[in-house]
Amino acid sequence: MNELTINLTAKSQTPLYEQIYEYIKNDIREGKIACREKLPSTRALSRHLEVSRSTVELAYEQLLSEGYIEAIPCKGFYVAQIDELYRLPQLRQKQEPKAETQKQQFRYDFTPNGVDLKSFPYAVWRKLSKDILSDDKTELFRLGDPKGEAGLRQAIASYLHQARGVNCTPGQIIIGAGSDYMLLLLHAVIGNQHRVAFENPTYNHAFCIIRQLGFDTCTVDMDESGMIPDELAASEADIAYVMPSHQYPLGVVMPIKRRLKLLAWANGQDGRYIIEDDYDSEFRYKGKPIPALQGYDEHGRVIYLGTFSKSIAPAIRISYMVLPEHLREQVEQADAVISSSVSKVDQLILQRFVSEGYYERHLNKTRALYKSRHDTLISCLKPLLKICEISGEHAGVHLLLTFRDGRSEQELIASAQEHGIKVYGLSEYCVKPEVRYGTTILLGYANMGEEELREAAGILLKIW
Repeated sequence: MNELTINLTAKSQTPLYEQIYEYIKNDIREGKIACREKLPSTRALSRHLEVSRSTVELAYEQLLSEGYIEAIPCKGFYVAQIDELYRLPQLRQKQEPKAETQKQQFRYDFTPNGVDLKSFPYAVWRKLSKDILSDDKTELFRLGDPKGEAGLRQAIASYLHQARGVNCTPGQIIIGAGSDYMLLLLHAVIGNQHRVAFENPTYNHAFCIIRQLGFDTCTVDMDESGMIPDELAASEADIAYVMPSHQYPLGVVMPIKRRLKLLAWANGQDGRYIIEDDYDSEFRYKGKPIPALQGYDEHGRVIYLGTFSKSIAPAIRISYMVLPEHLREQVEQADAVISSSVSKVDQLILQRFVSEGYYERHLNKTRALYKSRHDTLISCLKPLLKICEISGEHAGVHLLLTFRDGRSEQELIASAQEHGIKVYGLSEYCVKPEVRYGTTILLGYANMGEEELREAAGILLKIW
C-alpha cells in the first residue's frame, strides 16, 4: 500500500495527526486494512496528504503505542494482529444506545439531588489546579496525613465555626471520599454494637449503609419539629441519625427547643450519640442560617457530618466528619491502619479554594441562583394550591407538594412521565410501609434553568 485516501479538514478542531490516527485505527478495526498489511511510509503519506512528515509521524506513534501497528526495522510499518479488539466496539454499540435511551426518556427531571454545574467556577478551579501541580515539591506525591491534610482541616474548621457555629479544632476533623467512607470509618471507631434510630422518612442511602455495616436499625416518626424525643427514648436506640438544619426529604428545620431535647436524651446515658448530617444546610432562603446542633453540644455527644458534594460538585467527593474529643483520640490510635481516601492534590486545591475566599463567593452566587429558581417554581405552582399544599420550601434545593384530592402518588408520577417529566414520590424515602404524609411529590429545581422550570411547571399544571 503506497497511499491512503483520507479527507482531512484543516478547519476542524481536531488536530490533523488525530484525524489521520482515527482514520487508520477505524479501518484496522473494521478490517478494511488487513492484518500484516504494510502501511505507506511517513514520507510517502505526508507527500500524498500534503501535510508535514512530523504530522504523520505523530499519528503513527500513537498507533504504535496502542498496538494497532508494528514497526519492523528496515521494512516499515505493518498492521498488528489484533483480532481480540474487534469485539470491543460491538459491545459498546450494544450497551450505549440503551443508556442513552434511558437518559433521553425525560425532557425534564425534577431530581431533588440535582446540582447546577454550569455555575461551577471552572476557571478558578483550573487556575488553582495549575498552581498546585506546577509546584515541583516531591512532598506533593507522598502519602499525607491519614486524617486529611492539616491545611484543609484548618480551613474547614474555620469555615464551620464562622458559617455553621460548629466548635471544633482541626484535630477533630477527618476528611474522606464521600459520606460512605465517613460512616465506614465511624463503624471502625465505635463498633457496630449500637442501635441506630433514623427519622422516617429519611435519607435511604445512609440508612442502607448503616444497616449493611451490621448496626441494628430502627425508625422514629417525625412531627413538625423533627424526630419525636419520646418515641426515640422508647426505641431503645443509643444513636440518633438526624438532619436538624434541613431534614431530607421533608425539609423540616428543627427548632432549638427540640434540639435541646435531643441533646438531653444523648446526655441521659453513657455511650449515646447523635449523628448530625448537615445536609445542604448552605441553602436557606428565609431568615438567618440555623446553627448546627453540634454548636450546642457541651458533652461530646454529637458526631457531625458534612460534604462539599452538594455545595461545589458531586465529583469532588470530599466529605468530612467532626468527632468529639474522646473519639478523636481513638482515631489517632488507629492511624497505623487507616489512610486518607482523598488525593493530596485534590485536598490542596480545595484548601486554597476555601481559604482564599472562592468557596464563600461560589456559595453566595449559587444561593442566589437557587433562590431565584425556588421563587420561580413556587410562583408557577400557585394555581395548584387549590388541591395541594407546598412545604419544605424555605431551604435546600427541593420542595414538596402534598395532594388532598384522593389521587395516589403513582397516578401523579405516571401522568407526569407520560408527558416527559420525571418527579419523585415521598414513599421512596419511607422505611416503614405506612405513610402518614398523604400523597406527596418531591420537586427539585437545582439542575434546571428558570425557563425550563416554567415550561415543566406549565405542563404539570395542565395534567395535575
